[in-house]
Amino acid sequence: AQQIPTEAPGKADVTRVSAGSYTTDPNHTLVSWKVVHFGFSNYFGLFGDITGTLQLDPKNLAASKVDITIPVSKVTTASAGLTDHLLRAGKDGAKPDFFGPNPADAKFVSTSVKANKAGKTAVITGNLTLNGITKPVTLNAAFTGAGVNPFNKKDTVGFSANATIKRSDFGITTAIPLVTDTVDLNISVAFEKAG
Repeated sequence: AQQIPTEAPGKADVTRVSAGSYTTDPNHTLVSWKVVHFGFSNYFGLFGDITGTLQLDPKNLAASKVDITIPVSKVTTASAGLTDHLLRAGKDGAKPDFFGPNPADAKFVSTSVKANKAGKTAVITGNLTLNGITKPVTLNAAFTGAGVNPFNKKDTVGFSANATIKRSDFGITTAIPLVTDTVDLNISVAFEKAG
């Protein structure tokens, strides 16, 4: 049996970040989304099994590159009926209300990274492709921590980020304004160093 560490191996210390190529840990990387339903309550959903890469050099953060793929077909909510609605086909051959039964993966590719002087926060601009439409999106990112994963011994870095998009920009217009056009995204990602 593996020994459980007595303290968390990741620390919010940027000096622990090493340069190199990283890939996501899809088991510990999530994107949540939030809309307002009927003006009464916030409603949340979740994407998981996210894959992607990060090119990172702590001495030159502006040169960082992020490329993330989100499997829309694996969206989940707290309601089986709503999850089904998000993924069901349109009636009588019509366009689906939301994603449809075989949605393409969403993809975010960075075009610019502007980090603060301490290297703990950054504004990441890039292109988000969702529902076959590509639009620029800006992420406000924050460094969570870095260290060595005690189980697989890989250098690991973690970040959180948030953004707000309009779903109508991506051709998803069903039930606006009963369900808000604006969608708040919250991202938590762990990257493991390749090799």
